[in-house]
Amino acid sequence: MALQGDTVRLKVHFKTFEGVSIEPSNIELVIYDNKQEEVETLLVDALTNEGTGQYYCDYEISDDIFEFFIFEYGGLHNDKSILSRGKVDIQFTK
Repeated sequence: MALQGDTVRLKVHFKTFEGVSIEPSNIELVIYDNKQEEVETLLVDALTNEGTGQYYCDYEISDDIFEFFIFEYGGLHNDKSILSRGKVDIQFTK
């Protein structure tokens, strides 16, 4: 759980079905609000690479996002899309 205005670290590790780390192309991070409407898109330049297929982004939660937001990392591997989604619950106070 995160607080409004907090900075959270959004992580992804891209892998094949066999669990092998891969490095997709055209990686981006999309943030959706609680109505599944796109709030922001960040390209690979805004992400930090921790190793093969491992990325993170320190994201400051906007004051106009309520309850939760969804983050989606996506890219292409062997001309096929690869996606990973996560959800971050938000509260105003602890």
